[in-house]
Amino acid sequence: MDLLVDSSGLFFDGLVWTFKLALLTLFFATAISMIVGVMSVTGLRLLRAVALIYVEFFRDIPLLVSLFFVYFGAPLIGIPLDPFAASAATLSLWGGANGAEIVRGGFNSIPQHQRTSAAALGLKPWEIYWFVLAPQALLPIIPPFTGLFTLLIQSTSLAALIGVPEFFRIAQIVVERTTMIEGHSPAFLVFGVVLLVYYAICSVLNLGTRKLEQYMHTRTARTVVSAEVQIIDRRAEESV
Repeated sequence: MDLLVDSSGLFFDGLVWTFKLALLTLFFATAISMIVGVMSVTGLRLLRAVALIYVEFFRDIPLLVSLFFVYFGAPLIGIPLDPFAASAATLSLWGGANGAEIVRGGFNSIPQHQRTSAAALGLKPWEIYWFVLAPQALLPIIPPFTGLFTLLIQSTSLAALIGVPEFFRIAQIVVERTTMIEGHSPAFLVFGVVLLVYYAICSVLNLGTRKLEQYMHTRTARTVVSAEVQIIDRRAEESV
């Protein structure tokens, strides 16, 4: 236990790096997921093809291989990336590819008559996606996105392999240093703490997402009822 107290400063710094990497990754992965996911369900064949190529490329390659490919390959084309930037870029691209499939599935779960009805009311394509389809797609998207976010947070530990001083890497350093100096390995204790920290972070994320899911379920139900009332009122006015 004294080891954990003495190394608390190092662990805190590593946790800060982990949170920075996780937040940056979640933001860009979500943005990429939304853009590519909408591209994959659009009526334009070229956009669908580009989305398909991107998704299949990153989903069919192991994340660790992608990390090394970006870190060592980017300088060859004139884009030098430090370990943190390479990790953030790789996790964002990988997460975006997997998230795009979730978004595509969410939009495809909406009955076709919703699009037809919205188009019949004279809505523009972007209005159909933004005001009609997106609110309904959010509910089936949220649960699998929670799993993706959790997986991305856990995957930040892979950044240790290219030198990012995140939480897992700090734990490795503490174990190696203690083993060399004192002659015994505290690996079980240190990595046990790492396990508990990651569990706590992911549990909080899952709890927050459940609350958001409940809120979105209630709001979506109200929106659908309101939209149906407006359509009925409009038809009544037209009949008069």
